[in-house]
Amino acid sequence: MMLQMKLDSLAYPLADAGWTPHCGEQHNSIWNYTEAPMGPQEHKVERRLAAIFAADVAGYSRLMEQDELGTLRNLISHREVLDRLIAEYGGRIANTAGDSVLAEFPSAVEAVQCAVRVQNALIQENQDTPAERSLQFRIGVHVGDVMVRGGDLLGDGVNIAARLESIAEPGGVCLSEAAYGYARKALPLAFADLGLQKVKNFEEPVRAYSVGLISTASASFTPGNSPDMPPILDIPSIAVLPFTNLSEDPDQAFLADGIVDEVTSALSRFRSLFVIARSSALAYKERVADVKLVSRELGVRYVLEGTLRRAGDRVRITAQLIDGQSGGYIWSDRYGGEITDLFDLQDRITESIIGALQPTIRSSEIERARRKRPGNLHAYDYVMRALPSIWAVEGAMNEEALKLLEQAITLDPGYALPKALAAWCHGQRVPYLWTKDPEEERSAALRLAKEAARLDSNDPLVLTVLASAYAVGREFAEAIPIIDKAMQLDPNSAWAWHHSGWIRNFLSQPELAIEHFQRSIRISPLDPYNFDAAIGIGIAHFHAERFAESASWVRRGIAEKPSATWAWRIVTAAYANLGRLDQAREALTHLVQAHPGITIAAIKQASMPPSRSFQRALFDGLRTAGLPE
Repeated sequence: MMLQMKLDSLAYPLADAGWTPHCGEQHNSIWNYTEAPMGPQEHKVERRLAAIFAADVAGYSRLMEQDELGTLRNLISHREVLDRLIAEYGGRIANTAGDSVLAEFPSAVEAVQCAVRVQNALIQENQDTPAERSLQFRIGVHVGDVMVRGGDLLGDGVNIAARLESIAEPGGVCLSEAAYGYARKALPLAFADLGLQKVKNFEEPVRAYSVGLISTASASFTPGNSPDMPPILDIPSIAVLPFTNLSEDPDQAFLADGIVDEVTSALSRFRSLFVIARSSALAYKERVADVKLVSRELGVRYVLEGTLRRAGDRVRITAQLIDGQSGGYIWSDRYGGEITDLFDLQDRITESIIGALQPTIRSSEIERARRKRPGNLHAYDYVMRALPSIWAVEGAMNEEALKLLEQAITLDPGYALPKALAAWCHGQRVPYLWTKDPEEERSAALRLAKEAARLDSNDPLVLTVLASAYAVGREFAEAIPIIDKAMQLDPNSAWAWHHSGWIRNFLSQPELAIEHFQRSIRISPLDPYNFDAAIGIGIAHFHAERFAESASWVRRGIAEKPSATWAWRIVTAAYANLGRLDQAREALTHLVQAHPGITIAAIKQASMPPSRSFQRALFDGLRTAGLPE
């Protein structure tokens, strides 16, 4: 009785005002409204612009049918988390009905930040709950004109937010174009363009964007530690934050990013240093960073920050090395010269850092740590511009990256890096089901990777790509010594540890794969690629026939990156092997919707594991769920 009274107080405060709760998945709307008698004060309607946040529970009716009391308990605990975070980000809960919540925020940025925090917090909330009973909210965020009457929100703005919520994946966040316009400039998140969506009761389609939940991506990977507070290591540790572009031309930001990339790469070669990966440091781009907070969040002692200003052919760089725990400056310096001197400037910054942290390291080691430089600065420009598209892990962005990399290769055929990255772009297309000709992509990946390795056989990134190209081509024996050499050359390469995890998976070494994925996450805790590590850990559990853990981990990865639709094949097979056929068929629906016409034969072409037991569990599971041959 007390449980029901508490739920009623949460869920049905609007019943007396004429609001009738309905489950969003059945009605494609959070609320239906029927006029009810009102007092004179209740007629007043106010209009204002607001960021609207709409949420409901995916599959709520099914969960209630299976276990009404347990579902109510879970809903109450989840709502406590959701309500607390809404308040923390300055939101106001306007309407609630059943499993649905509608809130308004004064800022779209705060609404999106809240949505991401909610979804990551609920992953933790669901950790001890079996997957079939866990509650997953879908959240939609829109910015628009609303009507406010008696505290309730009404109007088209509310309805659009509700439609976006229905588009979102379970555990995901979906934005309108208006909300995306604010969020993309202020938040270090990965966004996927879902295109124009036809929504009920609106003539004009709505452009929608999904959000990759990367801001606390490490939450699931470091048991026993807060994701925001990893332990400070005993050896010197450093994060190189994105340099601020002070040039009048905002397009020069790629130049500042290039300096960070080169300095991070050079520092990471020193075994006596622990260096946070560039992809995690990029989470602080375009944000005013509190250095002490950065130090605590990334678990490092030192933080390097700086600025870049370019005027014509002249460039000026300032850099400051800061003690992250005290906030005190260890040194700061200014570097200037012609744009053609850029690489020399980067090396001088690196030497200064090494000199400040470990004077016993000789300057000659800097020379050994250098990546071979391009002979053409314009080729370097194209590589830097391609990087965001490469790490986006989206089919269309993959195409865009390849175009930029091909221009870099044309300008400087002796530059290894663009060939290696182009090889990786081709390699991505096979497991992610972006190609109709996997063999052609495998061939292109291996050819370009070998060309890059001939140009620079001691670059850890180049070697990591070569190992991955061999693995994509199912030549695992060749991949192992190469990936091991990459990790030996750069023990701080999150990418090398990550790909080593995949190669160990392909060789049916699940425990070692999990260890290597977790190592990559510690090096780069805010990496936008950590969704792929979660999926990799899930596949390792699949190898070990821990199918429940497998489904849980892979779904975490998909929640962080909803466009990783290829991974639904693992979830489908895992549930089928557990005998949970309803959930297996639901997961298969997601796979087929994203990849129309997909068959077991197509998945066999893309799949790489040589283990017969893995293949049997995968393909038999997909057959059981109903995927055609």
